[in-house]
Amino acid sequence: MIPKILLQKAEELEAKTAQKLPSLAPLAKQCFLNTIETTVTELPDGSAFVITGDIPAMWLRDSAAQLKPYLKYAAEDEDLKNILRSVIGKHAFYVNLDPYSNAFNSEVLKKGYSEDDHSDFQSGWIWERKYEVDSLCAPLYLSHEYYEVTKDSSIFTEEFRLMIEKIVHTFHTEQRHGERSSYWFVRENAWAPSDTLPMNGKGRPVNYTGMTWSGFRPSDDSCKFGYLIPSNMMAVVALRKAAGLLEAGYEDTALKADCLALAAEIEDGIEAYGIVDHPKYGKIYAYETDGFGNYNLMDDANSPSLLAIPYLGYRSAEDPIYQNTRRFVLSEDNPYYYSGKAARGIGSPHTPPRYIWHIGLSMQILTSTDPQEKQECLDTIARTHAGTNFMHEGFDVDDPSKFTRPWFAWANTLFAQMLEEEVK
Repeated sequence: MIPKILLQKAEELEAKTAQKLPSLAPLAKQCFLNTIETTVTELPDGSAFVITGDIPAMWLRDSAAQLKPYLKYAAEDEDLKNILRSVIGKHAFYVNLDPYSNAFNSEVLKKGYSEDDHSDFQSGWIWERKYEVDSLCAPLYLSHEYYEVTKDSSIFTEEFRLMIEKIVHTFHTEQRHGERSSYWFVRENAWAPSDTLPMNGKGRPVNYTGMTWSGFRPSDDSCKFGYLIPSNMMAVVALRKAAGLLEAGYEDTALKADCLALAAEIEDGIEAYGIVDHPKYGKIYAYETDGFGNYNLMDDANSPSLLAIPYLGYRSAEDPIYQNTRRFVLSEDNPYYYSGKAARGIGSPHTPPRYIWHIGLSMQILTSTDPQEKQECLDTIARTHAGTNFMHEGFDVDDPSKFTRPWFAWANTLFAQMLEEEVK
């Protein structure tokens, strides 16, 4: 059953959009409701399970992102509160089971993204075991906003506290990946080199920086260099949110102090090792580094991204280094920025060349301070959904009728979230 508050807010969003952005009105209601209508199911035990869309598994990151537009209304509807509270509990269960997995099954199954995956831990609960720092950040963002809106202290179970403890321990371990971590991942018969980790599954060597290592990006592609800057930025914010949750729900002052100290270490590492003095743009944040002086200068449409820095809460949109970085990211100097006959924007190595992402366009609007730039992106979205009135993953910049993933709830969610901001 769809919570009544969401049906009401979908109608309101459609009406406001029809008034202010009429070309996007046909998309408003169905994109807003896409997650709750098509991806949230009730399991036999009464708990909620959230698939990502056309893949029948629950990603920690995607499920948190898909539910985000609904959080602000949680205090107004008990059915919605029950769904969100259930997902928060399921996140805690999954993270405590294995903090290195990014996607999970609804029950113990011999089922996953690939039967050719090998790692140091296996379970029938796991759909895919690609370690991504942002997967551990997402449950903290979700639960923090949920508590801020509802003040529902019932989420503060021992399992939830253990989740925070597990996340902090994992981030500490991965600060010295080569020395302390047992994690490795190999996918035989991978569709591309980015679908597995090099160096026998351990990834390329990294130096100690204070940042925490990530095997994979939010696109589920492997990192070229192990310190993924946007994900580390998300970790800084997430750890501070965790400290706030611990203060509200527990008397664990030691774990709270550890969260804050670790956030400071990671932030120091970002600022010391993650900034490059670019000859054209000045000081900018790199996408990845290894701490040995090697940098990957690019951005990917998936969030966390460099474009999303203000959205993540790491720095303001006016921050000068962010502004420099943004100019780089939205230029041809970013190898995954494409311009074509129908559109221009950020794509990903995860999708074909010259395909840009609706997630990237929505994020560009959410982080822009320029009304003209926002309008251009809104116009682009209005003419590139290929008549489906839904967002896609990537689409051809010359021919939007060519696209990937017609059912991608995260993209619909972020669009609806952006639209609410633009028409309020």
